[in-house]
Amino acid sequence: MEDYAWVIEYLPAGKATDMKKESLVQLVGHQFFTLLEAGLKKDATAIVGTKIFVGKGDRDEVDRIKKRIEYGELTNGAKEILSTIIKRIVEDREEVFINFVNKAGPISMRVHQLDLLPGIGKRNMEEILKAREETPFTSFADLKERVSTVSDPAGIFTNRIISELEGNERYFLFTKPQRAY
Repeated sequence: MEDYAWVIEYLPAGKATDMKKESLVQLVGHQFFTLLEAGLKKDATAIVGTKIFVGKGDRDEVDRIKKRIEYGELTNGAKEILSTIIKRIVEDREEVFINFVNKAGPISMRVHQLDLLPGIGKRNMEEILKAREETPFTSFADLKERVSTVSDPAGIFTNRIISELEGNERYFLFTKPQRAY
């Protein structure tokens, strides 16, 4: 369950297809990148790009979480800003992602977790593994400095998370699949 989420769309009159007209927001969770749709309190407004409390307890803006949504249910505006917000979250939680790089291991005999990151091929993976063996990475800047072919670590993680949200991946490293039956 997410405690905080980022507003990626604000629909003051709700969706055109909804019978009940209420203010809605589309959100991306700060912890698990969960896509959510929530109804707002009567006089509340939301600003796209802000982080709001959505957890249990007294919320300022959100009245109720309506449902978890899939990538395809996002508005075009939400899809456009999603990568910017996710990159902000990744940079905000840099330590978690550096820890992933430092501890990533093989999934199978042929596939390594680092292989699953866009732009990290076999050569980059071997360079990362060798560098982290010497000394674990401490930041994105440290990773960029020691592995010359990695120019935008936050962008690599952002692209992977977006791809997982779109449902294009077999393995889920940072999100939970919408339907896990």
